Amino acid sequence: MVTALGLKGTETVVDLGAGSGYFTFRFAETLPAGRVVAADTEAEMIRHIHHRAMMEGVQNVEAKLIESSDPTIPVQADLVFVCDVLHHVADRSAWLAKLAAEMRPGARLVLIEFKEGNLPEGPPEAAKITRAQILELVTQAGLTLASERADLLPYQNFLVFRKPD
Repeated sequence: MVTALGLKGTETVVDLGAGSGYFTFRFAETLPAGRVVAADTEAEMIRHIHHRAMMEGVQNVEAKLIESSDPTIPVQADLVFVCDVLHHVADRSAWLAKLAAEMRPGARLVLIEFKEGNLPEGPPEAAKITRAQILELVTQAGLTLASERADLLPYQNFLVFRKPD
């Protein structure tokens, strides 16, 4: 998935809802002259990422504790990566509107969420957000769909949005 994003290596990527840092450290490796901001609402996850970055000498990762209602996107972010997080957000419209407002023009939002249907992985059906709902929410927030990689993940939608210039 990281390779599919076509990063040059100099970007600032926000791993929003970073959890244990699964993608954070993959991004860090791909961005030798860039930066990764690993943001999460769980202090324990932020401590884990910070500790791992220190122990492994990874200098391009910043771990940041955020509030669940405020995604807090740094103005220099080139890409915001949100994987299996949106279905946990209480007020999705407000959260996405704040996220989009904080993104700089031309920045991308990568949004990955589980597809509908009875799948062997993912949250219960009632917790899932349909592709159409995602498109509506993100479009209302002011971003446009730039691309989609339906072939990449068997159980998840992989949508890339862009903030207009």
